[in-house]
Order: sequence, then structure tokens, then C-alpha cells
Amino acid sequence: MSESSLYTCNNSLSFSCKAFLIFTANPPYNTVPTISSLTFSDQSEIAKLNNLKTVANFPTGQEIIVPVDCSCSSDNYYEATTTYTVLTESESYFSIANNTYQGLSTCDSLKHANSNRPLSFGSKLRVPLRCACPTSEQEEEGIKFLVTYSIGFGDTIYALSKQFNVSKKGISEANIFPTIIYPFTTVLIPMKNEPSSLHTLNRNINPITTSPLPSPIFRENNKSRIVLSIVGISAGAFSLLILLLFLILIFLFRKRETRNITEKNKARNYSPRELVLEIASFDRALKVFEFSELKRATRNFGAKNRIKGSSVYRGILRREILAVKKINGKADDEVKILQKINHFNIVKLRGIFCGEGKEYSSSSYLVYEYMRSGSLREWLSGRMLSWSQAIGIALDVANGLLYLHNFASPAYAHNNISSENILLDGNLRAKISNFNLATKIDGSIDKTVATKVDVFSFGVVLSEIITAGKYSVFEKGDRETILTTSVAATMESENVEAALSGFVGPGLVAGGGMEYALQVARLCFSCFRQDPAGRPEMAEVVSVLLKVQFSIEKPLLCSVVCSNVDLCMEDEITTSFSSSSFVF
Repeated sequence: MSESSLYTCNNSLSFSCKAFLIFTANPPYNTVPTISSLTFSDQSEIAKLNNLKTVANFPTGQEIIVPVDCSCSSDNYYEATTTYTVLTESESYFSIANNTYQGLSTCDSLKHANSNRPLSFGSKLRVPLRCACPTSEQEEEGIKFLVTYSIGFGDTIYALSKQFNVSKKGISEANIFPTIIYPFTTVLIPMKNEPSSLHTLNRNINPITTSPLPSPIFRENNKSRIVLSIVGISAGAFSLLILLLFLILIFLFRKRETRNITEKNKARNYSPRELVLEIASFDRALKVFEFSELKRATRNFGAKNRIKGSSVYRGILRREILAVKKINGKADDEVKILQKINHFNIVKLRGIFCGEGKEYSSSSYLVYEYMRSGSLREWLSGRMLSWSQAIGIALDVANGLLYLHNFASPAYAHNNISSENILLDGNLRAKISNFNLATKIDGSIDKTVATKVDVFSFGVVLSEIITAGKYSVFEKGDRETILTTSVAATMESENVEAALSGFVGPGLVAGGGMEYALQVARLCFSCFRQDPAGRPEMAEVVSVLLKVQFSIEKPLLCSVVCSNVDLCMEDEITTSFSSSSFVF
């Protein structure tokens, strides 16, 4: 009997069921939205099963429980279906199955599901994920769920039985084990209850014991077993040596880069780990300032303290540089919203002045964290951007909007996203400001329409970023018209690359930048769709931008590593590890 027979529809009474996959967090797939998008699984269920209380990234190496709907396909195999868009020309069926999906799909099943058609940038693939429903015999024993687990280095039946609190016999009977198990082979874990975060490990922090334990299904004699064990251990040791060398080279590369950049860029090192959804851990209680404090801090709201082109003043309040914003009229609504919002990519309200009497009735004063580099619109004027900076800023804005739309309680639509309302700190981290037009999303408002206004505006900001501020001199309405029209004309032209080279900022064209420009331009184009329902969700936007950023950073790493060890080709990396045997 072959391994694939485990996934045949072998329960005549059950053609579909709820099943679970174990996915290991690895940038860019290390957040609930990106993992949900990759596996077509429900975000709230992923967060609940993995006991995620805040909007944050999973640590690299953390095992994630992913719930899926498992059903019988026309080929009489159980599968959970998702889709995947090819984002680089170097991707292959093999790399998508083993690297992206970590063996939860197979190269052969991917080829079969997509008629083995050649892959190209933008190709949309149907991806069958391995899952199964309990057999009638398992159901009689009280088994309600099967968990698909992709084998990694050092995994043993004994370790898996301890991790999932099931018997070795139960795992052995649910699977068909050969003598040697290779990476990316999947194992079915039979469970009587749904898995929980108690059943997951961080594979980087808690390595599985590598002691080879005898499996009850081995049939070889002792001599052959010893030989196979020696071969397996030797091959595993060689892979560990290669991996150790690879990690040392990465460390040396990053150390060298740190020495070469300025203090400003040290804090602006955008890695996928930093560009995830995060919640700042500060006290939400607002400080109440006296008007005399504000006058003294801003030098009586003098011109020298006024931030260019705004009604905001810089001042030192209680030993901290803050920004004081003078607002005509009351600002009760904005204060109420900002008190409920707590996210790194949203500017923080630090305090207020609550004055009474006629002299204060016409104005309000809000005190915010000070954003040293000013607005995005101002910063773009006359400055050159790198791709790392451009995508970093875009991801900050996208993460802030994703939080507002999906994780704030209640959810909000900003309704005024523009480069004027995106502020940059001294390290060029972007934060969303100006919530005077924000609206709460509740049952009386169509969420799709409300949030897709922000998606459209985000597309405008993203277009403005990649054009390096060419059109920032125009007012907001004119900018929107020019940029949306230009993107549409570019993407619909006969020679898209040539059109893009004239549209994108000069600093973003060289060094393979057109590949990134095309991916970002396609994203902008999708944000401008006339039908709001056709525009992407912010979770999809974040996922695309993370992949682009990962593509930008990867060559920098490879340029150093490949000069010493030829490990950069995806398939070569995978092959070097899959050639190592792992003995149960």
C-alpha cells in the first residue's frame, strides 16, 4: 500500500470533515492574515486555536494549527483546496510544494491539479492540501479529527506521540511508514479532540529529540537497521554542518551591513520579522495638559515651532518632544477613536488640553507623539527612494489599515488616507494620522464599501511612493486623478515594462527594480478597480507586499552567502536537505 492511499476517500459515510494542518511560521508567512490567505483558512479560527490574543506575528519556527475543510475530490482523494499566485519567475511546482507549503502539498499533485502547465509571473494555481477524514474504524475508537503534520529533521514517532498526547500505536496504525522517512513527508495524527496551542512547539527553540526509536512497523533485520541508522545519522550530521555554515555566513553578512550603514538606517532595517502586525505596549491613559504648558512648550505657538504647512507645533512637554495640534472646534470624536486604537503604525495621542470658558471654546488642542521626518508627501519631495524604503513605508501603512479594518474594536474606516496624513518618524517608520473623518464600521454600514474606500486611497499613496513623489506637487484630488489614470494607462499599454520605466521613480529602475515595479503596479491597479468588491482586502495587500519585500532582501543575502556556499537556488536548498534521511 502506498503513502498516498492514506488520503483516499475511505469512509463511505463521510465525504467531508473538519481537519487540521500544522504549518511552521516562516516569513513572509508568519501572521494570521498571510497564513489564512495562503491556506484559505478562517482568520478568527486560526487566532482562536493558537491562543493569539493580540494582532502580532508568530515567532519564526512556531508551529501553527490551521483548520481546513477537507472533502473528497473527483479523483477520490481527500483534500483542502486553496489558490496561490506565482510572484517570481524562479518559482517551480517543486519549490511551491516543498518551500512555500512545506510539504502539505506535493509536486505531483500540484502538477496534476494545474495540468502541468508552465509557470509564469502572475499564474494562479489551484493547490490541493493534504488532509483526511477518520475511517469508520477510527470513528469507532473515538477519533474525530486527523491532523496533517509535515516531517522535519529529528521527528520520531515517540516525539510526536508525546507532543500530541496520542499513542505510538495510534500514529503507526494511521500511517504507512517506510524504514526511512524523508522531509516533506506528511504524517496523520489521530485525535479525539481538536488540537490546541498546547500541542504546538517552536521548532527553533524546542528542537525535537533526535534519538532514533524503533518503529513497530519495521521489518528489516538488525544488521540492515544498524546500517540504515549509520547512513541516516551521517547524512543528518552533514546537513547540520551545512546549515551551521549557512547560519554563520548570514550572521557575518548582517554584522558587516550593520557596520556600513548610518545610525539612521540601523533602526530602519526592514526584515519580514519587523514588518508584521504589532500592537504597541504603552499605557492608553491620556495626559491632561494645562494651556500654559502648551504655550510655553511651543513658544506661544510661534512660527519657529510651527511644522511647515500645518497647524501643528513642535514642543518639549514634560521632558519629551511632542507635537501639539490646534483644531478649530471640538475634537471629541477623534479623541474617542484614538483612545480605542493601539497600534504601532497609527500615530499615538499622548494628551489633550480640556479648557473651559469662552477663550477656549473655539479651539481644541491635541498632543501627539512627534514624527521627526514629517509627512510622507513632504518627505518625498526631492528625495530618492530605495526599494527597501518604499516597500517598508507601504507595509507600515498597510498594516495600520489592516488593524483598523479587522482588529480594532470596533473596526474603523479612516476615509482620508493620503500622503499628507502619513507621518514618518526619524527612522522612516510610517504611521497613519488625522482621524477627523474616520467612521465606525457597524451593522448599519456596508463594511466592504467602507473599507474599500481606504483600499483605493492606499493604492494612490502606493503609486505616489513608487513614483518617488513626481506628482506630490499637485493637490490631493488632482493627484488621485493623475495617478489612477497613469497606472491604468501603464498596465494596459502594449509594452508594460517600457511604460513603467517612465512612471517609476529613477532610483527604483536599476538593479532589477522593474520586476518589483511590475508587482507593485499590478497591486495598485487592483486597488483602483471601479467595483469596490473587486478591490483586494488589506490582508491580501499586506501578503503581496511581504512577498515583494522578501524578494528584495533575498538577493542581498545570497550575494554574500553564494560566494562561499552554493545554496541560493531554491530547489538546490531543498534538495540538499531532502537528501538527508531521517530514521524513525
